[in-house]
Amino acid sequence: MSKAIRIFENGGPEVMQWVDVEVGEPGPGEIRIRQEAVGLNYIDVYFRTGLYKQPLPGGIGMEGAGVVEAVGPGVTHLSVGDRVAYAGRPTGAYAQVRVMPADIVVRLPDDISFEQAAAMMLQGMTVQYLVRDTYRVQPGDTVLLHAAAGGIGLIASQWLKALGATVIGTVGNDDKAALARAHGCDHTIVYTRESFLDRVKEITGGKGVAVVYDSIGKDTFNDSLDCLAPRGTMVSFGNASGPVPPVDISVLGAKGSLKLTRPTIMTYVTQRDLLEPMAAELFDIVRSGKVKIEVRQRYPLSEVAQAHRELEARKTTGSTVLIP
Repeated sequence: MSKAIRIFENGGPEVMQWVDVEVGEPGPGEIRIRQEAVGLNYIDVYFRTGLYKQPLPGGIGMEGAGVVEAVGPGVTHLSVGDRVAYAGRPTGAYAQVRVMPADIVVRLPDDISFEQAAAMMLQGMTVQYLVRDTYRVQPGDTVLLHAAAGGIGLIASQWLKALGATVIGTVGNDDKAALARAHGCDHTIVYTRESFLDRVKEITGGKGVAVVYDSIGKDTFNDSLDCLAPRGTMVSFGNASGPVPPVDISVLGAKGSLKLTRPTIMTYVTQRDLLEPMAAELFDIVRSGKVKIEVRQRYPLSEVAQAHRELEARKTTGSTVLIP
């Protein structure tokens, strides 16, 4: 018998229950993983609350790392004993052991720890597609990055600097501002006491930025559009403050022929020809030292409710892992 977190209804952190589960043998195209570390991500809150729908009762969590215990028929790219990591659906990462599709799982280099992997797969591959595909950042670009002291934010700040960008990051307080600057932000804006729109215009001399990376959603969307230079790109990839209301696309023309996109990591990790080079580039930049993955909070998996409370209260910074 193994242990896992299950949710039987949507709601607050208290709906997550630490229960006994039977873990069987992997079927065709599946593997069984003994997990050494699990990632905590804001998307987990969306599934818990019901903003993102899934059948209930169900699992939760989308990122983990561990060792392959068993391999089902038809799996050729993984073997028993392999160190592996993954990010993506189906949910169910909050578990000691799980059976899951093998096609979203990649081998983990020996010099990257399980905790590092669990802290970076979803966030790091998100940053990879954001800065290398959704909008391909060029040397000299000026970028606005919301939530710059969060898990994605700290990875993105470092990666953007490695690409030669000027990074403007929004944060909630002075401590987070210092953290963001230590990870590559050239300018930090404490949004709780100053207008990020006014500050971006000031920093850029009124020109605006080439791209905005916005995981906040409703509260920042309109002002983010106004931070863009003509022909700039608005990348909305999260809803921490709530979903963005319907958009009149004529606004994009009126504000300077802007581009608007709403990418998701699910598009990438479900295609093996995209997943493998994404993961490889992430592993390479981490191993080079240009992007450092720092686990800033650890919780026992059984105490994940407390981790969710602190995440939603904006008390966490950088990456958080859960230990099964």
